[in-house]
Amino acid sequence: MSDSPQSFENFKLNKQLLEAVKEAGYTKPTPIQEKTIPLALAGQDILGIAQTGTGKTAAYVLPLLMKTKYAQGEHARALILAPTRELVIQIEQAILTLGKYTDLRYACLYGGVGPTPQIEKIRAGVDIIIATPGRFMDIYSKGELFVRNIKTMVMDEADKMMDMGFMPQIRSILEVIPVKRQNMLFSATFSERVERISHEFLEFPERIEIALQATTADTVAQTKYFVPNLKTKITLLDHLLQNEEINRVIVFTKSRKNAEAVYQYLERRKHGEIRVIHANKGQNTRINSVDDFKSGDVRILVATDVAARGLDISMVSHVVNFDVPLIYEDYVHRVGRTGRAEQEGAAFTFVNPAEEYHFGRIEEIIRMEVPEEPIPKEVRIADTPFAEKQAYDREIDKQRQKADPTFKGAFHEKKVRANTNPHYNPEKKKVRGNKNSKAKRNRNQMKKKGGKR
Repeated sequence: MSDSPQSFENFKLNKQLLEAVKEAGYTKPTPIQEKTIPLALAGQDILGIAQTGTGKTAAYVLPLLMKTKYAQGEHARALILAPTRELVIQIEQAILTLGKYTDLRYACLYGGVGPTPQIEKIRAGVDIIIATPGRFMDIYSKGELFVRNIKTMVMDEADKMMDMGFMPQIRSILEVIPVKRQNMLFSATFSERVERISHEFLEFPERIEIALQATTADTVAQTKYFVPNLKTKITLLDHLLQNEEINRVIVFTKSRKNAEAVYQYLERRKHGEIRVIHANKGQNTRINSVDDFKSGDVRILVATDVAARGLDISMVSHVVNFDVPLIYEDYVHRVGRTGRAEQEGAAFTFVNPAEEYHFGRIEEIIRMEVPEEPIPKEVRIADTPFAEKQAYDREIDKQRQKADPTFKGAFHEKKVRANTNPHYNPEKKKVRGNKNSKAKRNRNQMKKKGGKR
């Protein structure tokens, strides 16, 4: 497609969509949009491999709106599956923005809230359903979804769905919707599991790969810091946030506990408005926090990987990986929160001793070595507490054992070294133990007889 169009007017879109595109501020299609939209309008099955932040949501939403055209009947004619409620909400926003001059009706189905309002919206008539697989099957099992009219199905963030264990629900959905339909599957990576589901899901697809699998956007400057412990991570983050150029930042942590600890520390340091989102936060709290962050009222958003995907925020200046993600592909999605829509961004990753192995694997996946920066002199490097160091040693042992099954572990080696001490005699210890036990029995017998030893 060397003669790919450089304007949305070149696509066969109606006036309503073109006007909405113009008002949304889209001046020219991104590479994924250039290649996807014509094929999708032609009815082709599509396998799209593209990193987050490349505009792939609009790449399938625009042709989907064009093909669905206008409100018709009571039952859905298009289905979009997404792994998280955050991504469902992002897709909903894209449909609201790009379909503002159409009368198309849609329903968002996701967990974390009661199903009754969602069922009522379906009963009122719907053209497009955006859903997480689990909630879709829950409502279908109640007899509230008529799926025979579905002509187009989109699966977004397929790799994340595999990671989250949605395969059984996806297969159940594929069994109940019509076999004859157009399919589009999008993923940031093309793992073996994604390849397997693509064979089940797609029929002679056109493969569109915008960048190498699991690559990060060129517009993001990446930096890694080797940090000895948790306290130094906190101190380094505090130091970086003193830079006023970091004006809208997402801090990613590996757990709810770390997210709350970082949030509480930064709140005391008065670096500006801050919010925290994770799985224990209510849906409304999470939505409001993200909306405040989008509007610019909040400078810092602390989040677990529940928010690594599905956050469509165009002006994030920086991303901080406070913890290295253990699902390596999530690094691409975290970093993809910044440098979106050809804007420049920066990502910092803090790597402790137990995370060095994992970050090395991430660098293999993204096919680059992330530049290292020394910890600034102004940052006090704290001593590592004994318990924390011991936890790192155990984790490093596990990593080495995984790489080399014959490796016994550092703790085992210490024990072996102790046993090689020339003054150590286990047999002698055993005899001494038996002698002591015999003497104790003799004393007990003497007490029973009332005699003296």
